[in-house]
Amino acid sequence: MDMAAAAAEVSTPPSLVKMTEKALDEMPQWSWQSVVDAVRQCQRLLPTADATGVFDRVVGALVSHVAVSPGDATPTSSSPESSAFRFSCDTKSSCLSARCTSRTWWFEDLAVVLGPGMVERVAGALLARGTDHGVVSRFLFYYLKCRVAGAATADDKRAMLEAAIAAMSGLDRSSVSCRGLFGILRISSPLKLPTSCHDSLVAMIGAKLDHATLDNLLVPAPPGTTSSLYDVTLVLRFLDAFLHHAAATGARGETPRLKKVGKLVDLYLAEVAPDPSLRPAMFVELATALPAAARDCHDALYRAIDVYFQVHTRLTEEEKMRICKGINYEKLSPECCKHLARNAGFPTRAAVQALASQHTVLKSLLRGGGPDEHLRPVSAAKHRAGGEDHDDLVAAGGQVVLYAGRLDLSLESQNLRSLLDGMHWRVMELEKVCSRMKTQMSKMKAARRATGGGSGGAAGRRAASRSLPRMCS
Repeated sequence: MDMAAAAAEVSTPPSLVKMTEKALDEMPQWSWQSVVDAVRQCQRLLPTADATGVFDRVVGALVSHVAVSPGDATPTSSSPESSAFRFSCDTKSSCLSARCTSRTWWFEDLAVVLGPGMVERVAGALLARGTDHGVVSRFLFYYLKCRVAGAATADDKRAMLEAAIAAMSGLDRSSVSCRGLFGILRISSPLKLPTSCHDSLVAMIGAKLDHATLDNLLVPAPPGTTSSLYDVTLVLRFLDAFLHHAAATGARGETPRLKKVGKLVDLYLAEVAPDPSLRPAMFVELATALPAAARDCHDALYRAIDVYFQVHTRLTEEEKMRICKGINYEKLSPECCKHLARNAGFPTRAAVQALASQHTVLKSLLRGGGPDEHLRPVSAAKHRAGGEDHDDLVAAGGQVVLYAGRLDLSLESQNLRSLLDGMHWRVMELEKVCSRMKTQMSKMKAARRATGGGSGGAAGRRAASRSLPRMCS
């Protein structure tokens, strides 16, 4: 009976399903080359391989191999010293470091094998496994460098870019290279990516805008556009994405990043201002896109507006005033304020507003306030004890005279000039009065000591009060 059962078991044909299941279970123990070959074949069997679950098993085996050291995995053709590999490490850390080469040995093999549909899923599986976001980011850039240039059709290029952008959108923003994102933007411009994909790319660039350079922003306008030479609308979208990301992450108070973007925008304004086709509304929107904290000084903004007015000679006074609303005149240096007031290209109202703001600064100086860093009082040397009030007035007067000299108000507004001259005269009179008061107080003390503080001292005080000028009595 036992011999008959054994014979029946031997004669039973093997189960293909069981053999397949066993092979899939043992896939993580396969060699790296065998797993890579399985990935290549699995892509040819889509969507069947996906429906049967084979696809996920192959990806799991692939990710498990990526997680081990390069010596254990024995990659077939990776070359960390190749120029293509160096491009993949387009981040602050050097790709020639031991850490980079030990964690990115698999780039070349997978970049050759994976199709666009596979890249996103492999990237997601790597992230789920806990792979560093920076490594995944470098792989995606490496993949695009290796595959996009050799793509046969525009559709193939578009599919690769869409897959890479979709995968990058799930990464930490700090792990994605700003330079690499602008490279993707440059490549994708003629391919007309889907709106959602392009919006995702713009959002990623906007979040990293403080790492951008002026050359990055000088993107030519799309073909057929006559409103400007450069794509100003795209830059406005970058700025909107930057502010939105700062608000979403609670980073509104990160003024260093905001000020870096402010300087970048001022440089960009200087480049686009000479464009004769740039509309005033677009220029105003660009000049006022950032909050007030982005600029400590508005000199660069004023110079860009000055160039724009020189090129666009047909602007009306109202259009010019709308553009000038972007300037905070109190943040102009005295030199720029002087230039503005003498500039025939600027509206008279703008010159008057600039002078009025400088008048406010002068008033704050007289009150002892510190308006801005470039307007802060120059400290005067203190004299002996007993002369602090006099020294304060002398310091304030010297500050006003120095500031007025830098401002040089030989300008249109005679009323403001007269007001400043009157203030200057009052400061000098106050200096004389205080000096006289000190002298008289010394005499009063001497007389009091001589008379013993009697009626002669009271008479001396009445005489001193009568001798005081009217403005201080």
